[in-house]
Amino acid sequence: MRIVRAFCAAAAIVAAAVPAFAAGYPERPITVVVPFPPGGGSDAAARIVAAAAEKTIGANMIVENRPGATGNMGAAAVARAAPDGYTILCAALSVWSINPALFKGLTYDAAKDFDLLTVAVRTPNVLVVRKDFPANTVAELVAHLKANPEKVSFASSGSGSSDHLTAELFWQKTGTSGNHIPYKGGGPAIVDLIGGQTDASFQNLGVIYPQIAAGKVKALAVTSDERHAMLPEVPTLKEQGVQGVDVYSWQAFGAPKGLDPAVRAKLETALTDALRTDAVKAAFAKTGFDVVANTGKEFEAFQAKEIARWKQVVAEGNIPSP
Repeated sequence: MRIVRAFCAAAAIVAAAVPAFAAGYPERPITVVVPFPPGGGSDAAARIVAAAAEKTIGANMIVENRPGATGNMGAAAVARAAPDGYTILCAALSVWSINPALFKGLTYDAAKDFDLLTVAVRTPNVLVVRKDFPANTVAELVAHLKANPEKVSFASSGSGSSDHLTAELFWQKTGTSGNHIPYKGGGPAIVDLIGGQTDASFQNLGVIYPQIAAGKVKALAVTSDERHAMLPEVPTLKEQGVQGVDVYSWQAFGAPKGLDPAVRAKLETALTDALRTDAVKAAFAKTGFDVVANTGKEFEAFQAKEIARWKQVVAEGNIPSP
């Protein structure tokens, strides 16, 4: 009986200690790791959201860039960090769903090593071609690709990038093929597309919009499930008969696996509340991003579907690890 009483007393102490820890959280700054260089989409998302969320959570949120290996180095560092809520990750879909399908021997498991917090924002890609390209619709482009297999060049920001894999998915769904030209970033890829050195590309809406508006490239379709407010005159791929290529580039937050449930809830709430503010929505809208702000559970279900999807694309396209 004494053992039982002692056990119950100890259990009560532990149970009481958990809320006490959560109630005191956070007691110091929170580091938001971005596994890419400054200036990219993940970096912008982290800084916009952190600035708004720290007002709610009651602590400074410091963005730290840890680039390397297509985001894998920073992601692995966060996966190994203490699950105390003081280190979180803000990264693009490549880290959360493409790299697991593409890279062999990753030192982190995107599906198992993180407590997922929220998909913050998303933006569709736009299928663009050089301004003097003979096709003006997706149907015309598909016909041209079938008549000229492997000859139409598609520029991307790099092998294994979302714009590369979107092109691969497009070819698979339309029974066509193209010549993939990888660049070291989206900027150089767009420069050569404008200059006529390449023929086509799938680029993030916010990145390519200025060139579309200036008439430097032609937009044939958006990869969203509905037309986008920034390009209301440009139809979706689905509208033009291409199914299964609804693709978004997205940014999301996660933390090392094993967070105290109350800490996880506090982080998730702070991030999603920040994302839903008018100021944050407006800031993202300027760059073509729409706020998602879903729950961690919804993120888990979404991630599982995305990993499965890109694994199939990589396998079918026989895409080697970069």
